[in-house]
Amino acid sequence: MELYKEILAHALSQQSVEIVFPDLHMNATQIVELECYKALQKIKAIIEDDSLDDKSCFKKIEEIVCAFEEAGSSGGGRHDFG
Repeated sequence: MELYKEILAHALSQQSVEIVFPDLHMNATQIVELECYKALQKIKAIIEDDSLDDKSCFKKIEEIVCAFEEAGSSGGGRHDFG
């Protein structure tokens, strides 16, 4: 069975692949721009809160990092403080 998988994998690797999302009516740029705009809206709402003290501000920075993560961007190695 392993030989079968190897032969099949090799044969398929020689073929081109096309992925289709028939219900998707946006291109990649539009999708990324929409998700970025959503993240920026969240960040703007967070930083516009004038009622924050230092401790609250730190918490809000955590929320901003989480907004990036929700958009699919890594918080990086520094996001281990939450």
